[in-house]
Amino acid sequence: MFAADHDLPIPYMARTREYYLALGYKPYRWAHFADAPFTPLGTPLSRARVALITTAAPFQPEAGDQGPRAPYNASAKFYQVYSAPVDSKPDLRISHVGYDRLHTVPEDINAYFPLTRLQEAVAAGRIGSLSPRFHGAPTNRSHRVTMETDLPELLRRCREDGADAAVLVPS
Repeated sequence: MFAADHDLPIPYMARTREYYLALGYKPYRWAHFADAPFTPLGTPLSRARVALITTAAPFQPEAGDQGPRAPYNASAKFYQVYSAPVDSKPDLRISHVGYDRLHTVPEDINAYFPLTRLQEAVAAGRIGSLSPRFHGAPTNRSHRVTMETDLPELLRRCREDGADAAVLVPS
């Protein structure tokens, strides 16, 4: 069955390009790679240690409104990789990123940070274990910083934690 006529993809890539052009910037270039650096999982998922990587930001009381349904808040961005124990109860928010504020459920942290769901998968035996820490990946829109600084640091931390695989949950 076909989707309804009004149920079309949001043309966010074209809109973002037009927005940057209107501000006087050169056209935004989306990251696109011909080859993906993925490798097959070397151990069954039921025995694998999985790391969780998120783009959600730790709550910063001084940075203004960051609650569910808050408008976009650039002040709440973070610019360095962070890590925290998976047995903690993190207060993470997504007001610092552009997302579909009409159809997203930001009141449910599992919608953008599924730590509880992954813990349930471990308890059910679908995943061997979680790494001792989860990690935060900045969303500062710089391909160079992401490739040369953030990703190597995330990889280093995942290896340090003995992760066999990582799940990236972008907000």
